[in-house]
Amino acid sequence: MSKQLRKYLGLIGLLGPTYSWLVVGIFAPLIIMLVFSFLTDVPIGDRTAVFTIENYTKFLSRPFYLTLSLKSVWMGAVTTILSIVCGYPAAYAMSKVIKGKWKSALFILIIIPFWSSAVVRAYSWIIVLRDNGVIHHILQSMNIPVESLSILFTFKGVILGLVHAYLPYIILTTYVALDRIDDALLEAAQSLGAGSILSFLRVTLPLSLPGVLAGAVLTFIPATGSFMEPRVLGGTSGTVIGSIIEDQFVTVFNWPFGAALAFILLISIILILLPLAIGLKAMEILPTDGE
Repeated sequence: MSKQLRKYLGLIGLLGPTYSWLVVGIFAPLIIMLVFSFLTDVPIGDRTAVFTIENYTKFLSRPFYLTLSLKSVWMGAVTTILSIVCGYPAAYAMSKVIKGKWKSALFILIIIPFWSSAVVRAYSWIIVLRDNGVIHHILQSMNIPVESLSILFTFKGVILGLVHAYLPYIILTTYVALDRIDDALLEAAQSLGAGSILSFLRVTLPLSLPGVLAGAVLTFIPATGSFMEPRVLGGTSGTVIGSIIEDQFVTVFNWPFGAALAFILLISIILILLPLAIGLKAMEILPTDGE
């Protein structure tokens, strides 16, 4: 057996289990759901299913679904922007300012949301945001007059819950990018006359953009399709396309239409992110192959 063949067999042995699981656990269900989206019914038991495009024409013929889709995209965009605004300073402080045990303590605080259920996190926000809740009592104890917070069961409440859930993604990916920046580059910029602000804008920020964009993608995609936080924290005003998809699968048992809505949302997200990725690649902001 040649050395090259042994190398390929070893590579297959290392990558085979992971990619086999991806094919079985992700791509196969997606293909099945794509087939379901073109059927009139779920082919289970005595149910008869025939090919149709009615599930897609139903979405196009009813503006209600388009409105909810745009609302979901806007919800994902706002969540992503706020997460970047809040997360970037924290990541910068952890990578360039805070050292030692305090950094470890901050890491623990950041990953705590991953240790709890999303349902628990969402319902905990009800305790905080509701009238006579935690914030209400804190403001009253500070002698700040407040009659009603008017945040729970609103779009603002949904955004708070989503930012709390996905902020760690932004912080961790941005921290990795910032931590990889050699301090010698900043020293070189300062030696050439650049101040702290100019060094940040010309050196730190561009080099950290790949981490920010990675976190933005990891945040935007699930936040756009989220249905649990809008349902719990948004009430009647929290109806988005994700909650409609959940209802089609769980309540109505109309899997074909739910699958069609899911694929329309998936395609919409791809169409939104693809031009951004192409543009950033063209501007050489994203790393090229081999770097």
